[in-house]
Amino acid sequence: MESTRRKPASQPDRTAAYADLFAALGAEPRLRILRALLAAHPEGMVAGEIQSELDIAPSTLSHHLEKLKNEDLITVRRESTFLRYRANTDVLQELLGFLYAECCTRNKAIKPARLLKSAVRKED
Repeated sequence: MESTRRKPASQPDRTAAYADLFAALGAEPRLRILRALLAAHPEGMVAGEIQSELDIAPSTLSHHLEKLKNEDLITVRRESTFLRYRANTDVLQELLGFLYAECCTRNKAIKPARLLKSAVRKED
């Protein structure tokens, strides 16, 4: 059973919720964890795989996974004796949509074509 916690949908201004998401991503270990989970998408990773790949102490990893889970940036599912973590791409898409709307559609501070070119260059 996937474990997720969603913010109330009735909140008209989601700025505070987005700030919480950015705060969770603002710690370098959590950003590294999320990147690893995105690279392993859609299968995700068990905690031991994350710990081994990123060389993070188990207690520290547990703390960072809990913070990401509390902000709904990752999901967790028990598989026998293991916990499998996955990036919550729905929440990430919502967060990216918020940024895109603010920078690229409302006032055109960044032209959408430039943003896409930049993303393509970074993949190469």
